Amino acid sequence: MADSKRAATEGRRERKRRQTRERIEQAAMSLFLQRGFEATTVEDITEAADVSKRSFFDYFPSKEEVVFAWQDSFADRLMAAIAARPAEEPLVTVVEAAITATVIASIDERGLALAELIHRTPALRARDQLKYARVEQKLAEALLLRKGNDPQERLRMRILAAIVIGALRVGAELWQRPPGAAPQDFAKEIFVELWRILAEFGDEAKARL
Repeated sequence: MADSKRAATEGRRERKRRQTRERIEQAAMSLFLQRGFEATTVEDITEAADVSKRSFFDYFPSKEEVVFAWQDSFADRLMAAIAARPAEEPLVTVVEAAITATVIASIDERGLALAELIHRTPALRARDQLKYARVEQKLAEALLLRKGNDPQERLRMRILAAIVIGALRVGAELWQRPPGAAPQDFAKEIFVELWRILAEFGDEAKARL
C-alpha cells in the first residue's frame, strides 16, 4: 500500500514538473515571437508563466535553452521512426523514409516561426548548428541497432549518419532561403541528389581500389 501511494505521489510530482516546464516554454515562445529574443528577459518569462526565477533556472539554464527545447525531441522521434520501419528494408530506404516523415511532422506554423526567429538572431544561429551533432549521433545509434549493434558496423553507420545529416543541414538552409517547395517534395529532391552523388563517388572510389 505504501509503495502504491509513493508511486502515485511520484506520478503527480512528475506531471506537475512537466506542466510547469511546458508553461514556461509556451510563455517564453510567445514572448520571443511577439517581442523578439533579445528584447525578452528572463523576468518577462517568469512573470508571464507565473513562476519564480529560481523555478525557471531549475528547468532551463538560460533563455537560449528554451528556444532549443522544442528541437530536442526531433532526434528521439527520428530514432522511433527508424525503429518502426520494416526489418527487411534497405538502409537507404529506411533513412530516407524516416527522416522525411520526421521532418514533415516537425514543420508546423510554430516550427516555421521559430526557425525564422533563430535565423534572424545571431546568438541563436551559432547554437542552432549544435543540434545536428545530436541528431547525427542518434541516427547512427538507431541504424546500428538495426544491425544488431554489431561493432564491425559502427564505423559504417557513423559515416552514413554524418553524410545524411550533412545533407539534411544543407537542405534545411536552402529551403529556408526562402521557403519554396513543399517540405516532402524538397526532402525527396535532396535525397535523390544525395544518392546520385554517392553513387558517382562510389564508382570513382571503386576505380581506385
